[in-house]
Amino acid sequence: MTPTTAQAGLDAVILDYNGVIGLQPTTGQWLRLARTALWSEDDLPAFQHAFWSARSAYDASQLSDLAYWATVLGHHPGARRLRELRDADTDMWTSTDDRVVEVLYQAHESGLPLVLLSNAPRHLSDVFDRHPWRRLMTHAFYSARLQVCKPDPAAYQHAMNATGADPHRVLFVDDRSDNCHAARRLGLRTLHYTGRPNDLAAALQSPN
Repeated sequence: MTPTTAQAGLDAVILDYNGVIGLQPTTGQWLRLARTALWSEDDLPAFQHAFWSARSAYDASQLSDLAYWATVLGHHPGARRLRELRDADTDMWTSTDDRVVEVLYQAHESGLPLVLLSNAPRHLSDVFDRHPWRRLMTHAFYSARLQVCKPDPAAYQHAMNATGADPHRVLFVDDRSDNCHAARRLGLRTLHYTGRPNDLAAALQSPN
């Protein structure tokens, strides 16, 4: 926990999804996606590199589902395979950490406003909105709908405006250090989340 999270008084929390609420994909899930893409399982690192190389543009709705997967694969996947790829992709990101969700339930019950700020393509944002944990969020902002990804300051600004609070009384939680650095530059408190729910619980229990 960084020193900024230990200061008294929180008016709201802005949370990332993947790596905080959502669990990171397993190797098995990556292999399933690679198989669906007809990519050699022996070359998984190359597949992951291709997957991530165009992901920011996809997350920001600069690429359609078809354009994204055609970029990853280097060819048109066809309608059926495109559906299968999207289903396997969705499956990778929808497992949640029950320990974190419980911490957020407690924060919600205490009246602390929670705002989601996630880099996610449109199909994933629609899926997330149907999950029970989504009801804990006062607002949810997705890069696909904003058409901008963290760590661009414009992405944070939407979430900050939604809190209606002084940035110095808002905690930003993310598993990526670059996203946390960008948040600090905007005056937000930060917690670089490293997979320990107790750290999150302690940060959210700061006295008001």
